[in-house]
Order: sequence, then C-alpha cells, then structure tokens
Amino acid sequence: MTFPGPTDIAAELEQVTAHWTPRVVGRVNDQYVKVAKLLGELVWHAHENEDEMFLVVSGQLVIQIKDAEDVELGPGQFFVVPRGVRHNPVAKEEVHIVLIETVTTAHTGDVTVEGTVPLDRQLGEFR
Repeated sequence: MTFPGPTDIAAELEQVTAHWTPRVVGRVNDQYVKVAKLLGELVWHAHENEDEMFLVVSGQLVIQIKDAEDVELGPGQFFVVPRGVRHNPVAKEEVHIVLIETVTTAHTGDVTVEGTVPLDRQLGEFR
C-alpha cells in the first residue's frame, strides 16, 4: 500500500498569499485541515452547527468571544470555539494558523461579507 508523504505546514503557509483566505491542505474523516495567514479583524460570526479549532503556528491571535473574556493564543497553542458561539479573530500583527473545521463549515459562518471565501476557493489544488 502506498501512502502520501507528510505535509509541511510551513511550506503550505508559504503558498498563502492573502490574509483571511484559508487553504485546505488535508482531510481527516469529515474535517478539513486548513492553513491561513491573518492580519487585522475578520468579522463577528458564529457557526451554528460546527466547532472550529484555531492552532497558532506563529504570532499572537486574540479570539474575541461574545459575552466572555477574550482568548489569547501564542505559538503552539490552540482553542476550540464551540458551535453557536459568536466570535471574532483579531491579529494585530501577521499570524499563521492551522484551522480544523468540519467540511460543512462556512468561512464566516452566519455572516457573508466582502472577504468571505467560498469553500471551492479554499480547496484550490486539494481537490
């Protein structure tokens, strides 16, 4: 049996050219593994049916949570935003992350804005 080789997260992040544009680099059952570069704020949103995991590779990420304290993450730390929780990721300087999300997770959840990236663009070469 032949298996695919390992995925180099740093090399995959080099392929990301725009902030807030997740790129699918793997799949585990019904979860996509994505990489992204963040800078500034995205938008307040929620994913009603899916949890969302943010793992910081480099930089500092703040995840603002509606009616709760902000979550601050540094390299090597992750946080799972539970389904239905309104949140807003904020990066004062460029942050590199890995996201793990169910294949049904919409980029900006229940909100569509100019920067919303549809799943077909996130899949890119992964298809």
